[in-house]
Amino acid sequence: MPRFSIIVPSHGVSGRLSQALDSVLQQSFGDLELIPVCDSPDAPAAAVAAAYAERDRRVLPVNSPPSAGLGGARNAGLRAARGGYVLFLDGDDLLLPGALDALDQRLTETAGVDVLQAEYERVPWWEGEPANPAKPLLAKAPGGAFAPGAAPWLTGVQLPAWSAAYRRAFLTEHELTFPEGHFTDLGWGGLVAVAATRIAVLRRAVVRHRARRQGSRLNAPGPHQRELLDQVDRVLRRAAECALPVERARALFGQLFTQVLKTASRPERLTEGHRAFFRRAGRLYRRHRPAGHRPPGGSLGVQHRLLAAGAYTPFRALRGINRVAAGALGRLPRPRMLRTRLRYARALRRPLDPHLAVYCAYWGRGYACNPAAIHAKARELAPRIRSVFLVEADQAHTVPEGVEHAVIGSRRYWEVLARAKYLVNNANFAEGVVKRPGSVHVQTQHGTPLKKMGVDQSTYPVVAARSGSFTKLLGRVDRWDYNLSSNRHSTQMWERAFPGSYEQLEYGYPRNDVYCTATAADVARVRRELGVPEGATAVLYAPTHRDHASGFEPGLDLAEFCAAAGDDVVVLLRAHYFYDQGTARGSDRIIDVTAHRSAEDVCLAADALITDYSSIMFDYANLDRPIVVYADDWEVYRETRGVYFDLMAEPPGPVARTPEELARVFREGEYRGEASAARRAAFRERFCEFDDGRAAERVVRRVLLGEPPEALPPVVPLAERVPAPAAASLVRS
Repeated sequence: MPRFSIIVPSHGVSGRLSQALDSVLQQSFGDLELIPVCDSPDAPAAAVAAAYAERDRRVLPVNSPPSAGLGGARNAGLRAARGGYVLFLDGDDLLLPGALDALDQRLTETAGVDVLQAEYERVPWWEGEPANPAKPLLAKAPGGAFAPGAAPWLTGVQLPAWSAAYRRAFLTEHELTFPEGHFTDLGWGGLVAVAATRIAVLRRAVVRHRARRQGSRLNAPGPHQRELLDQVDRVLRRAAECALPVERARALFGQLFTQVLKTASRPERLTEGHRAFFRRAGRLYRRHRPAGHRPPGGSLGVQHRLLAAGAYTPFRALRGINRVAAGALGRLPRPRMLRTRLRYARALRRPLDPHLAVYCAYWGRGYACNPAAIHAKARELAPRIRSVFLVEADQAHTVPEGVEHAVIGSRRYWEVLARAKYLVNNANFAEGVVKRPGSVHVQTQHGTPLKKMGVDQSTYPVVAARSGSFTKLLGRVDRWDYNLSSNRHSTQMWERAFPGSYEQLEYGYPRNDVYCTATAADVARVRRELGVPEGATAVLYAPTHRDHASGFEPGLDLAEFCAAAGDDVVVLLRAHYFYDQGTARGSDRIIDVTAHRSAEDVCLAADALITDYSSIMFDYANLDRPIVVYADDWEVYRETRGVYFDLMAEPPGPVARTPEELARVFREGEYRGEASAARRAAFRERFCEFDDGRAAERVVRRVLLGEPPEALPPVVPLAERVPAPAAASLVRS
């Protein structure tokens, strides 16, 4: 029997589940079983849990349907548990280093306690100092094991379920399970407190609770708020059945009704039935009030008395909620110029145009990427939608003929932003753009994340210093209604990097559609346009940006590479778009394609790809052509930028660490051999999941035409897709 059973529900937090599981399995104390609870065998979290179970036999995944809620998931874990003590950990929280050692030592010292309460850290996801809410509560407790009557204020109601270790035999003996519905921690904590006869405390934090940036679901408005009273009634009935000593009953009663009054005094939590909630709470108050109970002092005591009397009208007056509406300009994140600000404010007062869509890519760098692909498909499938593409003034000449556009910062720019129902971007709109009720913002992203993104960058000083305010970033994330994903890895990482209330659209990247629809004639045309010699092997070299570097450095002597790799090799050099200065750095065998507007065209022209850590590798993999990773500074990049997975362990092809190794890989044909094809096949299976050539169609039908998800074209299986043909005769996987 293991010492600890650690139960980890995963509903809605699959993106951070791996971090939670790692925090358990990396503990120095290893006598444990880890029980991730997934929605179903095919849920996103189930794949994460299954991978851990394959690597570590201590991981024992179980399933619980989402309809069972958090309590049902924890109960499913309890049924599977075999450990001496049970711990709970939310799937987006962490077990702090050394936590299990500390718990084990304390449990040994206080042999046989029913419950060991512990401190915990509470931290925001992206910034801020940790707090320790339980510390003052536990500070006054006796030093060893004690009966609950020695510290009646420790009822469990004020502490989350994951801030304690529970003796499993005690839970079994008293048939303790999590109550159904919402506020299940409150119900569980109360029931456990009533049943326990011997407890202890650990004055050390064992869990890092990462508060969700949307706040607790229990604070959100809705009819579920009424379930708080169900939990209060359940706990107080059990206390009466057990004839709880009066001092403990008073403490339990006071803590429960403190929670009730928090909800009663916040009418925004109760979308309807506020008076009915108050009246029922008053009846419960009068029914369960312990003998000799005295209300607290001050305003809270007045609220107790009004609740006991059922005096709703005076209680409502006491709340004193006065909402002062700010002026229209004061409420708006504003454009800088006063005249523009006033025009934008006037435009915002006009109705939304239901037939207007605005697109932007790479902060206005031109007609490109996913927004351009969606725009093109919308002109075909939704011609009634007027589309306007936003570009910087110096990029207006790059917009294709027939595409309506507006220059960023112009009067027309602010007018279309104010009136458009649909706003599509692969980055973020300006700080001053207001999310209007009824508008639909689509974040398309512009790559699959290998490097850390969004709030996950906060622990990497070089990156964080250049990222600006994470609070402002998350304010922009709050405007998103939809977020595109090309694979489940991306879905999970976006959830972590950009926490928000948007809906994930696992439709694939529209810009990658061309990799399944282009023909041999298209490939030949692009190669002619780029100047690739007839019969040459075109190798695309696309290094990514280095946050620790001050400018673009190729990282490789391309002339020497061409000379060493073979006479037929030419290099297509594509620097990161940060370094697109519109000037060429080419030669006879080096063609600079950095300024070419379409990365997709460049990929179609290339017979093979060399990259370091650029997300272009994920897109290029859709072509099923050779990929070589040139990783001369992987350790530096990993430490300064942060990565989501070990590319060296799961590359899409051969890995070279020196220029000599890279040249040899091409000279000897290793880049197109069987081992390379096998690695590429595994990479494609993981990262090309939804890119089947119909991503743009799915987005247009769902977002612009309002079709239900079940009516959209299903994703074509990877084995049935036919990528655009390569110009060179290369071996395919």
